[in-house]
Amino acid sequence: MHGKRWHAIVLAGLLWPGTTCADAFPQRVVSMNVCTDQLAMLVARQGQLHSVSYLARDAGASAMAEEAGAYVVNHGLAEEIFLMKPDLVLAGTYTTRTTVSLLRRLGFRVEEFQPEASFDDVRANLRRMGGLIGNPARAEALIAGMDAEIAALESARPPRLRTALYFANSYTAGAGTLVSEVVKRTGLENIAETLGMAGTARLPLELLVLSDPELLAGGRARQDKPALADQNFTHPAYRALARETAEAPLESRLTVCGGPFTLEAARALQDAARRAGEGRP
Repeated sequence: MHGKRWHAIVLAGLLWPGTTCADAFPQRVVSMNVCTDQLAMLVARQGQLHSVSYLARDAGASAMAEEAGAYVVNHGLAEEIFLMKPDLVLAGTYTTRTTVSLLRRLGFRVEEFQPEASFDDVRANLRRMGGLIGNPARAEALIAGMDAEIAALESARPPRLRTALYFANSYTAGAGTLVSEVVKRTGLENIAETLGMAGTARLPLELLVLSDPELLAGGRARQDKPALADQNFTHPAYRALARETAEAPLESRLTVCGGPFTLEAARALQDAARRAGEGRP
């Protein structure tokens, strides 16, 4: 699902027919987590979502940064949320605990969402958001579209390349992560899982080289903003490996939170694998 389609998708959500008894559902929703921001933007009807977190406008963290410009921004502070007078507050389970606790003590309804670690989690969170917002039909339509794209990805069958997910500070993503499921859905093999790694874990550079990946996927160091976290990308051993190995971009904004937009990352991986496979003897 390409980025240019998101304006149409969100607009469709705003115009999606609601229930005949709108007053039974929240009319002034505030989200203070980048993942609930995006779920709410996808599902809410026009005028229903009042505010999203400041991270929703960060193009490095949010797949819907441009769409977030239509909403008031909050910084997850209890005093600013209080002044907005929401009838529903959306938060992540790791959102500032003090703010969540205080808002509940003040009588606000706060609903927390777990991070997505699989496409099943994405479906569950979309359905839950649809129920809370009062727009379940919209949530089901998004899920149906997502499932159709997943089926298309799985039927494409690119070369099954050994793929190394490699990020800043030498981190990788193993079993039980959304990123690893993206790799599997594209028909590739995640080296981290082969090595028995689970969750987010460190992949030492030596082990990365010895694993002999056929595809490197992750975030490369930005030349305009050098950082110590990106030193692994400038190491001579990594550079030598990268010269001999196909690479695929994997934008964190597409996988930090789960949603239909996560399939953009899957398609980018699959396209890179197909190109790499065409170049093999």
